[in-house]
Amino acid sequence: MAAFGIATGGGNWFSALALGVTLLKCLLIPTYHSTDFEVHRNWLAITHSLPISQWYYEATSEWTLDYPPFFAWFEYALSHVAKYFDHEMLNVRNLNYSSPRTLLFQRFSVIFTDALFVYAVHECCKCIDGKKAGKELTEKPKFILSVLLLWNFGLLIVDHIHFQYNGFLSGLMLLSIARFFQKRHMEGAFLFAVLLHFKHIYLYVAPAYGVYLLRSYCFTANKPDGSIRWNSFSFVRLISLGLIVFLVSAVSLGPFLALNQLPQVFSRLFPFKRGLCHAYWAPNFWALYSALDKVLSVIGLELKLLDPNKIPKASMTSGLVQQFQHTVLPSVTPLATFICTLIAVLPSVFCVWFKPQGPRGFLRCLILCALSSFMFGWHVHEKAILLAVLPMSLLSVGKAVDASIFLILTTTGHYSLFPLLFTAPELPIKILLMLLFTIYSISSLKTLFRKEKPLFNWMETFYLLGLGPLEVFCEFVFPFTSWNLKYPFIPLLLTSVYCAVGITYAWFKLYVSVLTDPPVGKTKKQ
Repeated sequence: MAAFGIATGGGNWFSALALGVTLLKCLLIPTYHSTDFEVHRNWLAITHSLPISQWYYEATSEWTLDYPPFFAWFEYALSHVAKYFDHEMLNVRNLNYSSPRTLLFQRFSVIFTDALFVYAVHECCKCIDGKKAGKELTEKPKFILSVLLLWNFGLLIVDHIHFQYNGFLSGLMLLSIARFFQKRHMEGAFLFAVLLHFKHIYLYVAPAYGVYLLRSYCFTANKPDGSIRWNSFSFVRLISLGLIVFLVSAVSLGPFLALNQLPQVFSRLFPFKRGLCHAYWAPNFWALYSALDKVLSVIGLELKLLDPNKIPKASMTSGLVQQFQHTVLPSVTPLATFICTLIAVLPSVFCVWFKPQGPRGFLRCLILCALSSFMFGWHVHEKAILLAVLPMSLLSVGKAVDASIFLILTTTGHYSLFPLLFTAPELPIKILLMLLFTIYSISSLKTLFRKEKPLFNWMETFYLLGLGPLEVFCEFVFPFTSWNLKYPFIPLLLTSVYCAVGITYAWFKLYVSVLTDPPVGKTKKQ
């Protein structure tokens, strides 16, 4: 991070930040990579060596293609570069294939495509109000935001150690958000439509986009009290938005519609046969629900209120498993999670409609949609917390209350990613990188809002400090206890439940802030 001080004027400091984090990513190339590395290698092989009609049917590997068509074409494009590195990686039958050249290609493909993320961050910085800017470069909101996004700890370890392509996908989302702030609504809508056909997890935030565009773009004016002026509705704008969605969807899904393969594609994209929780529980409401079921089942067995022979074999009592039935509490169905998610999302969407606050209100709604889906969704991955953390960075440099929520959400959400890196060599790396990012985040935002009340109360401070003892116990104490062999899942259980408390608190605190904020009355065209 020494490169930060290269320049104090112009835009050179942004280039230094981008270059510095790129060099760090290069240093992480030799580190551990997860099964996602093989997943994407297999997708390279599928799209390169098979006709399109077989892409969503191929099942030689267990890592079948389960992303939307645009991502499949993205892999197809990458495969034509990959063949110059190591053609063997493009053989579908070469399961679990790896070579030094394959490693270099896949690592550099993530680093190279992060250029879109860097550009998106640069555009987001243009949307930041500079009224709180200090005299020093490091106290300027734009500089702080650049560091919080470009050097985001979660994105670094998930993409450049664990291995995924969240960088350029997050770049598309941030760029669409920036376009809304710049009143370039059609571009923002187009970018989001494209993003959905790259990775369907962004359906989580689709309600925020749909309602905001209808309310603030299709309706061109408000009454003085901020309520909607019904006669300002523009059918031309609505048709234009619909045309964008239709054309993008046609380009993406058209070939598979022509092949009569849409049902097969959708069955891959939405595999509801998977369990409620991922193998490692995402720190959400269902983690708390499942932990409570575990506690109640243990108490029931101790008090002989439950028959051990009647407890499902795939239950929580056997540890952390992907599919299970709850023992005491009612088991949860996909429909139940959908209803819970819908109920959790609706208040934020209503706020966008009835309490319009412009792009900032949209951004808050987007974050709440992402968090609500993370909290109550079916088979949520722990990495999905980045969908809320990254856009929350934009709010963090605007108001002290948002900075407080950001720090709680980010610190807790980032720590919940620790179990992804379970190998010994990566232990000091993840601890050091998170400490650096967390210390910078807290210190910079405290400096930015130093004239306002403290960012944390005593309870929040106590909770965040508790992550330290939790890490010490999980990494350095528990492995040497007798419980390690009998209950190896306990560190994951403790991490998930502890982090679920913090993320739930941040979600609730953000909701309170959104619901209590007064509407912004505007009569001019938004």
